[in-house]
Amino acid sequence: MARRGGRGWYGRVLAAAVGVTAVATATSVWTAQAGPTDEPGARTDVLVRPSAPNASNRGAAGAPVSADIVHASDRGTHGVNITIDDGPDPVWTPQVLQVLRDNGVKATFCMVGTQAEAHPDLVKAVVAAGHRLCDHTVSHDTTMNTKSEAYQSQQILDAERSITKASGGVQPQYYRAPGGAFTPYSRHLAASHGMRPLGWNVDSKDFERPGTAAIVATVKSEIHNGPTLLFHDAGGDRSQTVAALRRLLPWLKQQGYSFGFPVR
Repeated sequence: MARRGGRGWYGRVLAAAVGVTAVATATSVWTAQAGPTDEPGARTDVLVRPSAPNASNRGAAGAPVSADIVHASDRGTHGVNITIDDGPDPVWTPQVLQVLRDNGVKATFCMVGTQAEAHPDLVKAVVAAGHRLCDHTVSHDTTMNTKSEAYQSQQILDAERSITKASGGVQPQYYRAPGGAFTPYSRHLAASHGMRPLGWNVDSKDFERPGTAAIVATVKSEIHNGPTLLFHDAGGDRSQTVAALRRLLPWLKQQGYSFGFPVR
C-alpha cells in the first residue's frame, strides 16, 4: 500500500517480538536498480542501523537474492509488473483474479499475514492461477521503519510463515514494506529468507478511491516512470480498481507492453 502518513486500515497487531539474528534502495528505471534511496516504494525519513551483510542470501532455487529494492520487469524494457496489495479479500480478490484471467495477465500479490490466515482458499487460488506471492507483513504497520529490529523481524517472518502455510507450502518471493517503510535491516532480513525487496514506480492512487477515470488517467500519465504498478484488492470498496484494471490491461497491451514479474 502506498504511503498515507502512517495510517493503516488494518488494526495494529502487537505480537510478542521474536528475537531473530538477521542481516542488515535503489533508484530504478526499466531495467536496472542503482543509486540513492529516495525513489518510489521506499521511505527514507528514518535512519536504521544496518546489520552485517550476508553474502549467502538465497532464493528457493538456490540463486542469490539481492537486498536492493527491485523495480525492473523480467520482460525487459517493455515489460510491466502488476502488483496487488493488502489482500486477500473475499469480495475483491476473486474479481481482480477474474480480470487478470480474462486478459491473460499474471501479477504479484502482496499479502498481509492476517488476511492470508483468514482466507487460505484465496491464497491457494492466487497460486493456482500462476501469480506470485509477496510478504506485506503481519499487520500492515506503515511506521515499521521506526520500530525495533525485533519488531520488524516478527512482522516479516510471521507473515512469511502465515502466507506459506495458507498457500499450501508456496513461499513469498518478494517483500514489500507497508507504505514503503523499508530499512536496511528489513531489506537484508527479507533477502536472507529468499524474498526480494519490492518497490513501485507508478502508484495508481486507487486506495483513495478517486474514481475509475482518475485511476486510469494516473497510470497512463505516469507509466513512463517505470514498470511496477501498484494497485489494491483490499482495504475497502475496490470496485474502482477492478474497473480500472479492466480498462488498463488492454490499453497496456495496445501500447506494446508485455506483463511480467519483478526481477528476482
